Amino acid sequence: MESSQSHLQLAEALADDFRVYLPDRRGRGLSGSFAASYAVQNEVEDVEALLAETGAPYVMGVSSGALVALQASLVVPSIRKTAIFEPPLPVKGSVSMDFLPRFQQELAEGKLSSALVTGMLGAQLGPSVFNALPRWMLKRLTEMMMASEDKKAKDGDVTFHMLAPTLSDDFRLVAEMSDELERFRAMRPEVLLLGGGKSPAYLRTALDALEKSLPRVRRVTFPSLGHGATGNANRGGKPKIVARELRRFFASSPDAY
Repeated sequence: MESSQSHLQLAEALADDFRVYLPDRRGRGLSGSFAASYAVQNEVEDVEALLAETGAPYVMGVSSGALVALQASLVVPSIRKTAIFEPPLPVKGSVSMDFLPRFQQELAEGKLSSALVTGMLGAQLGPSVFNALPRWMLKRLTEMMMASEDKKAKDGDVTFHMLAPTLSDDFRLVAEMSDELERFRAMRPEVLLLGGGKSPAYLRTALDALEKSLPRVRRVTFPSLGHGATGNANRGGKPKIVARELRRFFASSPDAY
């Protein structure tokens, strides 16, 4: 549910020290869509094309984008350092994907608000108070939020309404990489694991498992932040706090961090 616009402030916080490329993944912003045969390899090919064009040696990914960054760092030799924030990597049933058929059906039927509620509850990413609210109320709140955002949107804005279909590919990505932890033991680049102390337990479980598996890894936790920590401040993020750790990691000499 994010585009490049969602992390403009994080990019700006790093731009004094680095040249920052902020791409839109497929289906977002100005990027085209994936074919029906979507797989993580398609995402990796896009990352590799961007790095080949720019010469950038570092990668940073957030949430499902962190899964892409992990896989790219495993197979793209030009990547030297990778920072990942809370990849939703299922580890031994740490998160259930049983909600996925319902989500896909609601999306296919055009029931956008219902699909978003199903996805939010399934991914455990809404405020905890939402768990106590009935679905009809959550659906109505979602409809009101999207209508308000659509009304205020300026030319070029990427809204939740536009982004909702991308959740389908993100959930397919999570399912494809479920319990694939062992593959990352061969990771060559240095990796910085980032996470929030207020994020869902399964995201912390993924970081715990990766910390034990990756050969060259450091971990930083932001105790008072949650899954939206990297995003723009108007969405509840703290981009300057996250940028401080990214700057330390990317500016350090190899193996010194």
